[in-house]
Amino acid sequence: MSVLITGAAGAIGSALTARLPAYGWTVRGLDRVPVDGAILGDVTCPADLDAGMTGASAVVHLAGHPSEAPWGVLREANLEGAVQLFEAARRHGVPRVVYASSIHATGFTPVTPQLSAGSPARPDTLYGVSKVFGETLGRYYADRYGMRVACLRIGTFAPTPPDVWALASWLSPDDCARLVDACLRSPALTYALLWGVSANTRGTWSMDEGRALGYLPQDDSEAYADAVPAGESYPSDAFVGGGFTSPGFGIDEVLARS
Repeated sequence: MSVLITGAAGAIGSALTARLPAYGWTVRGLDRVPVDGAILGDVTCPADLDAGMTGASAVVHLAGHPSEAPWGVLREANLEGAVQLFEAARRHGVPRVVYASSIHATGFTPVTPQLSAGSPARPDTLYGVSKVFGETLGRYYADRYGMRVACLRIGTFAPTPPDVWALASWLSPDDCARLVDACLRSPALTYALLWGVSANTRGTWSMDEGRALGYLPQDDSEAYADAVPAGESYPSDAFVGGGFTSPGFGIDEVLARS
């Protein structure tokens, strides 16, 4: 079983490249940054994607701009990249795509217990808007072409939770591999929105959607809670997107910092 990972040089891409072979996957990477054994290419270039898709049985799409930025940056990397990725998968008959979305696709959603991963889109940034676009594009390819698509609303991916807020949203590298592997092989997958988080004691996220596809997280941020600085409380803590819902992430403020 061969899987193409776009954005292979990134933190999540590197973690999956190291871990998925243990689940029986042959991994092929693609990135515009040189990576040993990976294809040097860009997801906005059809020819580069053609080289990566040949022989692949699934795709994990991680490439793109990973945070808030001016619209021109996001449009090219996250929207055009997603369009070209899904089209290349369709062109080559690759039946399954795991798409890296983000909690920021629904960042303005109030934090509530057992929040469904299928919560309506309420993006907190233009970055979040770009991720909603990718989710909707995946829905289209699932309905129109029968592609199996899993969209992962990823929380805080890191080796350990970096702050108090992340004690709820943390996704460990090992659980990330478990989640992606489940999405790559589940026969129940048609189209799904899932939280990309670990089994955190402080989490407010429903894990039902992940369990339905066989995702059984094993890591808990509570193991690191004593080592995380206490930090301060902010009004933005009441929202899924945390600090990204604050006034400092409006369009004008982001442009002023760019």
